[in-house]
Order: sequence, then structure tokens, then C-alpha cells
Amino acid sequence: MVIQVLLLLAVAASLIYFVRQQHGVRLQAGKRLAFVAFLMFAAYAVVRPDDITAIAHWVGVGRGADLVLYATVVAFVFVVINFYLRTREMERRITELARAVALRDAEVLNQHRLPESPVARDGAEDAILAAVVAEGRTP
Repeated sequence: MVIQVLLLLAVAASLIYFVRQQHGVRLQAGKRLAFVAFLMFAAYAVVRPDDITAIAHWVGVGRGADLVLYATVVAFVFVVINFYLRTREMERRITELARAVALRDAEVLNQHRLPESPVARDGAEDAILAAVVAEGRTP
């Protein structure tokens, strides 16, 4: 059937795209294995839909298409939770970075306000102050 060929091409394209990406340490091995297993299940479901229907009956689901839908919903929930946790961690890191930058800027501005600081001025502090003022922040 034409639809089987198209679906298998879509699964193969997903696998090729997944393998070619540079994930580094961001994507854990368990998640990689789960994604590859899901793609293998999808390919098997396309090639042998009657087997999926038999498995669906065995687990108490009426049709194979329903079983595939339920598996997709579970995978989607996993992806949403994973995305939420990653976003929350990224927001925490950005907050820490913003605090560190604000503290550093405050230290530089306070040093600049001191009369005759014992630290020799080499012009770098003036450049930082000018950049802070140019950004619209008040010293």
C-alpha cells in the first residue's frame, strides 16, 4: 500500500534526523533508547497492523489503532513533562546568571563611586560604566 510506504519513509526520516543531531549530554541514553524503541514500534505497526490488533486484544483494547493512539498519548505526556522540567531548570539558571551579573554590575558601580579607590583605574571600569549607562540602567 502507498500509505505504508509513506509512513515507513516518515519513520526512517525521523530516525535519520534523530541520529544526525548532536545531542551531547543533553539527551540521556534512556531517552535515546526509548525514542528508538518507539520508532521501531511505529515501523512494526505500519508493516504488521494485524499483529498490533492482536496485541491490542491481548491487553484489552478493541483495535490496534486505539493501542497506537494510547501509546502516542503516553509518549506525548512524557515529552511535555520532560520539556516542562527542562524549561524550569533553564529558567532557574537564567535567574542565577542575572543575579550574578547584577551583583557584578553593582560592585563595579560602587567601586566607581568611591572617592580615590585604592585600586588603580585603568579605564576598564569607565568602559563598563559607560556600557551600563548606554543600556539604560542607572548607575
